[in-house]
Amino acid sequence: MLIDGIAIALLVVIFLLLFLVVDWSMQLLLQRQTLRARLRSGGRQPLPSNENAVRSSRAVQRVKKHLDQLLHSLRVPLKGDALFSMLAGLLIGGLLLGSWIFGTWKGALLLGAMIAGTPYLVMRLLLVHKRLEAQIDFLPALESFYQCYLITGERQIKVALARLMEEKMMTGSMRRIFEQLYRNLSVLEDDDESLELFAHALGHIWSDYFVQMLKVAMHEGVTISGSLKELISDMRAARRSNEQERHRLLEIRIANFTPLLFFGLFVGINLYYNREHAIQYYIYDAGGREMLLHMFVMIFLSFIMGLYLSRKKLNA
Repeated sequence: MLIDGIAIALLVVIFLLLFLVVDWSMQLLLQRQTLRARLRSGGRQPLPSNENAVRSSRAVQRVKKHLDQLLHSLRVPLKGDALFSMLAGLLIGGLLLGSWIFGTWKGALLLGAMIAGTPYLVMRLLLVHKRLEAQIDFLPALESFYQCYLITGERQIKVALARLMEEKMMTGSMRRIFEQLYRNLSVLEDDDESLELFAHALGHIWSDYFVQMLKVAMHEGVTISGSLKELISDMRAARRSNEQERHRLLEIRIANFTPLLFFGLFVGINLYYNREHAIQYYIYDAGGREMLLHMFVMIFLSFIMGLYLSRKKLNA
C-alpha cells in the first residue's frame, strides 16, 4: 500500500510538471499564431483559422480574471494564474486518484471534479460570509461617505475617500473594503477595474448602485449628492426586509450541513455495531466505495445549491 501511494504521488508530480509545460507552450504558441494572423491581415482581426484558439484563450482569461477578483476580495496573496494552475493540477491528481481507487471513468471524473472544485467552493463560501458581514455595515459606511462627500465640495471622489479614511468613521470589514478601494484608485491606472473589485467584494445590489454613481461622478465630473441621498433613503426603508433575508441565509447555511451530518451518523452507526464488516465494505468492496463516492457527490452538490441560493438572496 505504501509503495502504491508513493507511485501515485510521483505520477501526480509528473503530471503537474507536464501540465505546466503544456500550458506554457500553448500560451506561447497561441501568442505567436495571433501575432502572425494580425501581421497577415494588416493589423486588423485574426484569421478565421485562429478564431477558435482566440475564443478559447479569451475564455481562459475570463476565468483567470474571475479568480483574480475572488482572491482580491478575500485578501489572498495569490494571482488568478497561480490558482488556475493549482486547480488544474488538483483536477489531474484527482483523476489519477479516482482511477486508482474506483477503477472507472465515472469515479475518476467525479472525484477529480470534487477535489478540484473544493478549494474554489470553500473560497466562495468564505466570500459569501464576508459579504454578509459587510452588508450589515454598508449603510452606516455609506452615510459616512455621504457626509465626507458634502464636506469636500461634492466633486472629487478620491478626496472624499481620503477624508473618510482620515476621520476613521468606520470599523471592521467595511473599513478594510473602503481602504482597499481608496488604495486601488490611487495605485491602479484603471478606475473602473478598482470599482469592479469593490463591487465584487460587497456583492449586493446596493453596492452595484453605489459603484455606478461613482463611475458617473468620476467620468463626467457631476455631483451625485442627490443620488446618494436617495440611495441612503431606500436602504433605510429596506433595512427590515434585509434582516429577514439574513435569517433566511442562516437557515440555508444550516441546511447545507444536514447531508454531512446524516452521512457521519450513518457511517458512524455502521462502524459502531459492525466495525470489521463496515471497513471491509467501505474500503475493500467496489460497491461500498462507489456508494461513498455518490454520498460525497450529493454533499458537494448540496453545498453548491446552498451557495447558489445565498447568492440569490444577497443580490435580491
